[in-house]
Amino acid sequence: MGDDSQSWTAAPGAAERARSVLTAAWSCAVTAEGTREEFVGAHTVTDDGRVLLEVPEDSVLRAAAICAPRGEPSAVLEFADVAPVPVRDRIRARLWLAGWFSDRDGPLAFRPTRVVLRQQSGAVLVDPGEFATAAPDPLATAEARLLTHLADCHADAVERLTRLVDTSSLHGAVRVQPLAVDRHGLTLRIERVRAGGDVRLPFHAPADDLAQLTERMHVLLAQAAAASCPRALQRRRTDDDVAGGRPAA
Repeated sequence: MGDDSQSWTAAPGAAERARSVLTAAWSCAVTAEGTREEFVGAHTVTDDGRVLLEVPEDSVLRAAAICAPRGEPSAVLEFADVAPVPVRDRIRARLWLAGWFSDRDGPLAFRPTRVVLRQQSGAVLVDPGEFATAAPDPLATAEARLLTHLADCHADAVERLTRLVDTSSLHGAVRVQPLAVDRHGLTLRIERVRAGGDVRLPFHAPADDLAQLTERMHVLLAQAAAASCPRALQRRRTDDDVAGGRPAA
């Protein structure tokens, strides 16, 4: 899908984005010992980026954790970042973690030694140290609820926000949907009949909680209203002129 981005400034870095994908993901696929298993709702994440995975006692993964030499990659974990709002190409990013499991009572602990994040802009290798110390976006776990509410209940607001988009990016658009939101900005997906693109609307300052996000969205909407003022004022002046018997300019 093409990129209609006007400004990709104030966007999360790769390590932050990777941690956000990991934090918000509900499922993961694990490849180990030549087998692939899918787990839903079975993992949690520690502050330093380790993945704790609940697996059955007779799982291949537990056997791999016991048999693999410590420190050598024994598994690959894959996470998909899926847009909560129905759009084409709903996979926004994929995250792969290669590393090793340590066997312990309860969940297996997975420590990544190689981190790869793939987005529409391409794949990037994330430094494991940066990944371990990075914090996920503070809105990551609330993003799905926020975007679906915006799409379902405030379509008029989404339409108003398109006034901040270059008209060339809107040419041929058949639908505009909110694709993503993070502390740095809102991304809109512009869909056309056969193609489309994404446009980034950066916030004037980072939003570290829902109250700040509400304020940032109000600022964007105010900017959108201001962007449409000249045309609205022109229409009003024309109407007043006609009503007063004066020829329109």
